[in-house]
Amino acid sequence: MGSFSIWHWLVVLVIVLVLFGRGRVSEIMGDFGKGIKSFKEGMNDEKSEESSTPPAQISSKPADPSATPSASENKTEQS
Repeated sequence: MGSFSIWHWLVVLVIVLVLFGRGRVSEIMGDFGKGIKSFKEGMNDEKSEESSTPPAQISSKPADPSATPSASENKTEQS
């Protein structure tokens, strides 16, 4: 009851072909295939860029202690 038989799908296919024509449907499918191919290429490019550049390392200590204000300087600025 809830599933469609092969006859339902054939009727839908005939209706689509009548409405859009055979050439238009093949054009849409071709564009769809090109889009998927472009998407896959983009994903592969992104993966190759990630593997070629090492991840940035974050240090827990500041590089220049004079560049960061101390706690006493913060208190005087807030007053």
